[in-house]
Amino acid sequence: MSSDREKIFSAIRAALDPLPKRTAKPEWKRELIVCNPSGEFSSLKEQLADKLVFASSRYCDSFDQLAETLKAENSTFGYCDPELAPLFEKLDGITFETEYDVAKVNEYTFGITKASAAIAESGTIVLKDGDTSSRMGALTPWIHIAAIKESDIVATIPEAIDRFGDDPSIVFCTGPSKTADVEGILIEGVHGPGIQIGFILS
Repeated sequence: MSSDREKIFSAIRAALDPLPKRTAKPEWKRELIVCNPSGEFSSLKEQLADKLVFASSRYCDSFDQLAETLKAENSTFGYCDPELAPLFEKLDGITFETEYDVAKVNEYTFGITKASAAIAESGTIVLKDGDTSSRMGALTPWIHIAAIKESDIVATIPEAIDRFGDDPSIVFCTGPSKTADVEGILIEGVHGPGIQIGFILS
């Protein structure tokens, strides 16, 4: 039995090995407008804040505000990217671990990880494997806090695509996960975080 199992997983690993040459990106029209601004904004940060809320996410740029939000959700223990830990240690009444322990998957109520970019026109948070300390820490807790540098806010989806590089896995998060497969009823948080927070680092 174990030899059959190993044979299957060996075949999967071989199929997933990186190609010697990356497939070229398809041609597409950069001028396509995906989302028109819903108003006039003085900055990309302001536009992103508007679109995050529109996409059922939350926007935050204050540690005090974030701490209160987490406590209001009874979420006081979670995971934090070790590089971000010195910043988020100031959250009053909030504790976290900096090494993701799979055995505690049901104990982590939030995860704080880096976002590679955020798209102002759509309220999308971009997560690249190369920048994310733990994919599990970003996608398994009920609350995900994406720490976004203000300099990493881009205006459009094409600008975000330009930043892909050679990363093998990139996730676009526009609001919390949603599905309406069952009887056409929209349910949030089924296959990912139920609450998505964009936290802006200046």
